[in-house]
Amino acid sequence: MAVRALRGATQLDVDERQHLLAAVRELLGELLAANDLAPEDFISVLFTVTPDIRSEFPAVGAREMGFGAVPLLSAQEIDVPGALPRVVRLLAHVETDRPREQVRHVYLRGARALRLDLAQ
Repeated sequence: MAVRALRGATQLDVDERQHLLAAVRELLGELLAANDLAPEDFISVLFTVTPDIRSEFPAVGAREMGFGAVPLLSAQEIDVPGALPRVVRLLAHVETDRPREQVRHVYLRGARALRLDLAQ
């Protein structure tokens, strides 16, 4: 079994706690489905948010989905002028038999613009 890194991001409409948690659950759900994974396949997840998101830690949404035993970390992205606002990003390390070229990264909503080459 190999260790692979998965990327993903989503853009919030507003910085509200319930909206953030729902967006994180949606992002992780899509990542799980796209890569045929379960929470127990995850080694760790690093979430980052743009500086305009303050309503909640993204890791809370992951814990609500059964990621309680997975090491989770939330951090703030650097404040780059002109960057896309209200974005939650993730970098997850997983155990999978998928070859690197078959790993699917997930970019949702306005965050698709961040990586058109990877967005599904």
